[in-house]
Amino acid sequence: MKEGMRMNRLCIVVPCYNEEEALAYTNTELISIIRRLMEAGKVDKESFILYVDDGSRDNTWNMIENFHKEYACVFGLKLARNTGHQNALTAGLLVAKDHGDMVVSIDADLQDDVSVIEEMIDKYEQGYDIVYGVRKKRDTDTYFKRTTALSFYRLMQLMKIDIVYNHADYRLMSKRALEVFSGYTERNLFLRGIIPLIGYRSTIVKYDRKSRIAGESKYPLSKMLSMAFEGITSFSIQPILMITNLGLFIVFCSILAAIYGLCSYLSGKVVAGWTSIILSIWFIGGVQLLSVGLIGTYIGKIYIEVKHRPRYNIETNNLMERPHEES
Repeated sequence: MKEGMRMNRLCIVVPCYNEEEALAYTNTELISIIRRLMEAGKVDKESFILYVDDGSRDNTWNMIENFHKEYACVFGLKLARNTGHQNALTAGLLVAKDHGDMVVSIDADLQDDVSVIEEMIDKYEQGYDIVYGVRKKRDTDTYFKRTTALSFYRLMQLMKIDIVYNHADYRLMSKRALEVFSGYTERNLFLRGIIPLIGYRSTIVKYDRKSRIAGESKYPLSKMLSMAFEGITSFSIQPILMITNLGLFIVFCSILAAIYGLCSYLSGKVVAGWTSIILSIWFIGGVQLLSVGLIGTYIGKIYIEVKHRPRYNIETNNLMERPHEES
């Protein structure tokens, strides 16, 4: 680094929703890591933590305000209502890009290992704009969660969606990568699919995931299934192509059945029965309903996009007290 030039400013963005049980521990750990990085000369002394309160109903925001008063490196962003993890994270990233050179996003439960942030910064210094945190293994997961998670990644790959295997939302992004990301204005957010589309130089760092210290997981099975469906329908038309191929297959089978029926009639071996007919009708009807429902989902997403409603509204942002980065 040339003499007179400042070091790179780091911002750690932490989306929070009803995290009062875990937040004190989280804040202590993040302040410790950011101070250690400052002392090691890895980041600028103006580096900071930005908590994003996603419309929490508990004491989360009050705790963030108290942290802000107590620590100069802690700031808070409060959304007007609960908008979901992906929108809250996006809000934090887009606000942080105006105040930092590199931004690390991490969940408030700190199951992701904060110690690898230093390794992420080293990768950034080597010229990488995006550094993905990737789990080494899933030993801490239950058998059901591990199986469903791995199935999710395989399904994404089957649908031709470019995502990083075993990566959630623990990553470092450079300022210029965030500038490009700000141009992705879609309302149906699936960040694990959007970030690879940026295309800048990227790499991974691996870590062991920890057990949750306190509180409950904000991603039960229902939300995981919802995210999987969101990812598939937001980034791939493979389901529609699969239905088209299924329709062609059914037409082919119908032609074979018609030929078989004609041959049976000509040979005089006609067997009276209605079961096969009823089953065929039910099957075709089910395929049609499924097809209409899936196409309706895509149309619904188009409907949401064309209205161009804001993804979130910011109620309070004490980071505005901080001056923007000098040019």
